Amino acid sequence: MTEFTKPTPAMASARTANEPLPEAGRSAGTPHLGMTSRQAWVTMALAVLILIPSMYGFVGKFVEFVHIYRGASGGEFAIAPILNYLLASAGFFCMLLWAAWNGMFRDVERPKVEFLENERLLDRDVRT
Repeated sequence: MTEFTKPTPAMASARTANEPLPEAGRSAGTPHLGMTSRQAWVTMALAVLILIPSMYGFVGKFVEFVHIYRGASGGEFAIAPILNYLLASAGFFCMLLWAAWNGMFRDVERPKVEFLENERLLDRDVRT
């Protein structure tokens, strides 16, 4: 029976030191951040399986919303969901713009390095 040893930041950095970092000029269709082509295909398939029904529902509600706007009756129930979709989408879009404006996508590797460094400091403080 082997004893479990807690991984240290040195072990984690040694494991990832040989992995190449993603290149900035990489084409849009290639896997990145260690993702294999199979993982990329599975991710794309799941995205399509989730997005198609969602888009179908949204487009259906939007068509009903247009009918209400033109004066047809019977679709008043679509007003609240459409407005909720539009407001939520606008909110998420504003958060995306805010994150991009504040540079949150410039160095996506920094948080994990800071996390490991903080873990090392906390472990050192606990031992003393």
